[in-house]
Amino acid sequence: MEATTHLVTDQISIPIGEHNLEIIVGPFAGLANQSLLCRYGDTEVLVAVTMGKEPREGINFFPLVVNLEEKMYAAGKIPGGFIKKEGRPTDASILTSRAIDRPIRPLFPDGFRNEVQCVILTLCADQTNPPDIPSTVGTAAALLLSDIPFNHAMAAMRVAMADGEFVLNPSFEVIEESPLDLTVCATRERILMIEAGCNEVSEEIVINAIEHAMKSINDIIDGIEALRERIGKEKVEIEPPAEPPEELQQIVFKYIDEHWSEIEGITGKQDRDTVMKSYKEACTLERFGPEKTEWEPEEILEQKAIGELVEKAIKKHMRARILAEGIRIDNRKHTEIRNIWGEVAAIPRAHGSAIFTRGETQAMTVSTLGAIGDKQRLDDIGVVEFKRYMHHYYAAPFCYGDTGFMRGPGRREIGHGALAEKALRPMIPEQEEFPYTLRLVTEILSSNGSTSMAAVCGSTLSLMDAGVPIKEPVAGIAMGLISDDDDLDKFVVLSDLMGIEDFYGDMDFKVAGSRNGITAVQMDTKIHGLTMAMVRKTMEQAKEGREHILGKMLEVLSEPRSELSPYAPRIITVVIDPEKIGDVIGPGGKIVRAIIEQTGVEIDIEDDGKVYITSTDAASSEKAVALIQEIVHEPEIGEEYEGRVIKLASFGAFVKLTPSKDGLLHVSNICDRRVEQVEDCLKVGDIVKVKVQDVDPDTGKVSLTRKGLVFPDGDPILEILNKLPARPPRDRSSGGGGYNRDRGGDRRGGSDRGGRDNRDRRDRGGRR
Repeated sequence: MEATTHLVTDQISIPIGEHNLEIIVGPFAGLANQSLLCRYGDTEVLVAVTMGKEPREGINFFPLVVNLEEKMYAAGKIPGGFIKKEGRPTDASILTSRAIDRPIRPLFPDGFRNEVQCVILTLCADQTNPPDIPSTVGTAAALLLSDIPFNHAMAAMRVAMADGEFVLNPSFEVIEESPLDLTVCATRERILMIEAGCNEVSEEIVINAIEHAMKSINDIIDGIEALRERIGKEKVEIEPPAEPPEELQQIVFKYIDEHWSEIEGITGKQDRDTVMKSYKEACTLERFGPEKTEWEPEEILEQKAIGELVEKAIKKHMRARILAEGIRIDNRKHTEIRNIWGEVAAIPRAHGSAIFTRGETQAMTVSTLGAIGDKQRLDDIGVVEFKRYMHHYYAAPFCYGDTGFMRGPGRREIGHGALAEKALRPMIPEQEEFPYTLRLVTEILSSNGSTSMAAVCGSTLSLMDAGVPIKEPVAGIAMGLISDDDDLDKFVVLSDLMGIEDFYGDMDFKVAGSRNGITAVQMDTKIHGLTMAMVRKTMEQAKEGREHILGKMLEVLSEPRSELSPYAPRIITVVIDPEKIGDVIGPGGKIVRAIIEQTGVEIDIEDDGKVYITSTDAASSEKAVALIQEIVHEPEIGEEYEGRVIKLASFGAFVKLTPSKDGLLHVSNICDRRVEQVEDCLKVGDIVKVKVQDVDPDTGKVSLTRKGLVFPDGDPILEILNKLPARPPRDRSSGGGGYNRDRGGDRRGGSDRGGRDNRDRRDRGGRR
């Protein structure tokens, strides 16, 4: 699709992979601070970025919001369900919004408090090229071209593998077959975000893929910066937040210096928070002493200076000690993992359950096994229509030691659940091997760092407790970073990140995998990106920590249980001829519904002829299997049946052998004795024993017989015939209808007693 020429203000086109990545600036959404189109193949998004006029007062965070809006028209679809319009954002759009937010957030100025909103509308999804890379690149470009104070050019790139080679911006088809699906966001020299799903690939492959992506990222940045030189807007000047008075800073920093030894070595989050709170209160009292103040208390309270300075001082001490000694605030070494313990079968009647605890972080995961029909249908613009493995993550306020509203999962929870799902997806057995739908729910019971990786560990144990034959157990670990602002070569990587280290540190780098390789990576940073040296060191150290955690997990449960929980459903797979699917389903689903009602099982039928029968009762499953096999079975010569008579004719009876197959029992084959009339011995509804005499190879019509069958108690039809009154032998020389010259009969039949021929019937006014 070509852009309309008169709508284009300026544009760039950069060859990446199989297509050009195009950025088109024109008169779109003219009231936004900046807007543009970004296109790859026929996948196209509109990006509009806006900024609030004034900073938000009373907040200590940057109010950035990224909204990716997916409308079904982009894929030529109409929303499913009764309400034919889009509702809440899909999980896919939320995950992409988060993946855009994470790399751009640290590039805004420190202390910037104006609201910024980035809205991305997916205008066209060509079902070949994913929209997330154009969305990320388009957002970064729009911010750079706008007057919003965003001054760092960045871009994104996806890398997959095909035939051992890296593929840039791969199609959905390539991604599906690739052992690696990696997305990188970066500036020219620094890596801002990594998101990856892998099938047990090595650390070296991941690092090489990142380096490969960086080359193309720089090509995109070249194009965006050239566009900025031509049409970029002048940036709005932002007033930096007021700094607390220097004397106040000195008072607070001196107090923390004198009392720092009291906080060192505190391992409990709540104990540490209590001490920090007391510092703020003590500093406030000292600060407002008459001998130490020249400022009005109201001014200090408005700036919230005391609390912010206490946190700033603690952050400075914590980081300095780690950089100088490698010792953390809880006295751990930088590579040391907190204490780990776990438990399986923690919940009665659950199909599988586990509790995983690492330090003060605790996750409980419950596994539920369901029928194939329980899989989730995805009503979005993507190419995947169903999911049979789902992971959902919940974190109630109590896990933080707080109170709060209980709502549905937010963006963070959806993101953490998706990461845990991605980490375990390669280990889930194929449907042919394990024909179940799986839903895992992780409840975070206590949170102090890296709950998403605790969810990975707990989910592995829960799956094994459920008897799911996962290919390999998976563990996850979160890594942190403390770096020197003035010397990028001076940094310390932290294993098993704690909450305070995440808050005061420079990155959150999560790595999950088995003993064979990586299955998932997610990294975001609070600084202007990581160097490749930082990434390499983190990956190496994460491998050691991951293997340590995995060893602790396997002490709890070393392999999947050999049997499913007695409360889990059993699924039996029956393979039938696909042409027989209609026979099993029946008109309007009548037959399959009857089987379900009769047996109480669940039945799911695939297009390839696989029939999945789900039940917690073995006898019910076996009965359903027998009924289905009876329906699809083709009668063979010599087979015996107990069939029901469904129709009578002068030449024989039609007998129902199976729900989809009838046969003809000819009058001559009803009994070893001659049968004059079928009605003498059979009626509709009778159950009769028959044998297949012949099957027509062309039509499939079945001929039946009762001759030669063995009846231990005697042939019931023969008994009926024996009880019939004897009929007089037929006299062919006289009687009605016979021709008899002596009695005056004519050749038309009848007698001399006034009988009429057929023409007499018309004379009586009868109708034909």
